[in-house]
Amino acid sequence: MSAAGKLTARRGVRQFVKFAIVGASGAVVSFAIFHMLLHFRLDLRLAFSIGFILGGVNNYWWNRLWTFRSTGHMGKELAQFLTVSAIALGLGVLITGELDRHLAAFPLRNSLIWLCGTVGGMGVNFFFNKYWTFRHTHRPAEDRA
Repeated sequence: MSAAGKLTARRGVRQFVKFAIVGASGAVVSFAIFHMLLHFRLDLRLAFSIGFILGGVNNYWWNRLWTFRSTGHMGKELAQFLTVSAIALGLGVLITGELDRHLAAFPLRNSLIWLCGTVGGMGVNFFFNKYWTFRHTHRPAEDRA
């Protein structure tokens, strides 16, 4: 088996790739809502927050169904997912606020600010959700209760 084949055969790598695909779909949701709200002159950090939350709802749903194939208690998972998202959102809001204060105007400025705020929370989201929210999905199916 090739090195690439061995790498993609690892469950954690497959989950990360799926997580990234789901994250990309959530990013599209977040990006579109962020720019729509800016169009209506909403504060940049508030627009980022609303877009981030709605993108996060998209991500929770698809990560539960597809990435981690969870059959755990949805309410508990959602509460954990939202807690992790709040931490990532806090980091994103800090990043967007600092960039908003310090970056001069230029084409695509707001898009760059959105991207930096979003990427800032991505690692936090994956690792906390994999090892806390969806940790029960790591055991073989016959061991899950």
